Parts: sequence; structure tokens; C-alpha cells
Amino acid sequence: MKGRKDKTIMRKDAAADKIKAFLGAGSQFEGTLVFEDIVRMDGSFSGKITSKDTLIVGETAHIEADISVGTLIISGRFKGQVTASDRVELRAPAQVEGSINTPSLVVEEGVSMNSTVTMGQTQPSSAANVSD
Repeated sequence: MKGRKDKTIMRKDAAADKIKAFLGAGSQFEGTLVFEDIVRMDGSFSGKITSKDTLIVGETAHIEADISVGTLIISGRFKGQVTASDRVELRAPAQVEGSINTPSLVVEEGVSMNSTVTMGQTQPSSAANVSD
């Protein structure tokens, strides 16, 4: 059993090595954030966030933003609009208010959610925009 537990710890450390930016608890930032790779936020952020990669919102985070990312994982408080091209994961004890547009949504038990959800294509196809 001990060997197995050590392997689990190594996997978590390997995932942590992939995080390229971190906004720690107690930090506050306002503005526009554009990034590549994985970013984790545990502080407060207000503004706009854009990426094709993953944004992780930790339990202590408070985010008010328009977010457009590949994958969004929320455990903290979020208010705003989300467009995720891959998936959105809402993990307890997340508190979410706003709109979510994603092809895949995972909601854990214990999440507080007051949102509109649109699933399917995240970007309308050009054929859908043609009108007579």
C-alpha cells in the first residue's frame, strides 16, 4: 500500500509542475489575462480571461470575469460568463453564478449553481448564421 500512495503523490507533483502561473490566496488582480499552459487562481480576480488551455479556480478564489478557455475547473466562487471549448468541471464547494457554454459539463454534489447552461457547439458554425 505504501508504494501505491507514493506513486499517487508523484502524480500530483507532476501535475503541479505543469502549472505555469499561480495567483495565491490573498492576492488581488484586475484586468485582462491571456495565457498558455495551465494557470491556477486561489486569490481574487476581476476582468477577462482568455486561453486555449486550462484554468483552475481553487477553493479560496473569488473570480468575477468573462472567461474563454479550453477547460475550466472551479472549486471556488465564480460570477460571470464562461465559454469552454472542451469542458467545465464544477467541484464542491464551488459557488457559480452566470452563464456557461461548453460541450461537456461535470457537476459534483455540493456545488451551488445559479446559472444558465448551453451545451453543444461553443462557436456557431458559419452555416447556422446564414439567413434568407
